[in-house]
Amino acid sequence: MLIIVCYDVNTVTREGRRRLRRVAKACERVGQRVQWSVFECRLNEMQFEALERRLLGIVDLKEDNLRFYQLTEPVAMRVRQHGVFRAIDFEGPLVV
Repeated sequence: MLIIVCYDVNTVTREGRRRLRRVAKACERVGQRVQWSVFECRLNEMQFEALERRLLGIVDLKEDNLRFYQLTEPVAMRVRQHGVFRAIDFEGPLVV
């Protein structure tokens, strides 16, 4: 399934800036950045639950915001993109 992860971390304090880096690194391990605080991740249910637990362990729910969107298949019919960024097609052929 395709999961969209969006977050907004309060970076006023040093600890907030640290949380922001930790959230970004956790998302980079499992997905691709499509906006500064938005990642697309192709995950199965178990991977999604692990990511959610990991991120909930990092963010401060009193100061930060974390959102997950599950897109159902077929994703191509639901995702429209405009501009210079082009997402990696994980379903297509791998060209090295």
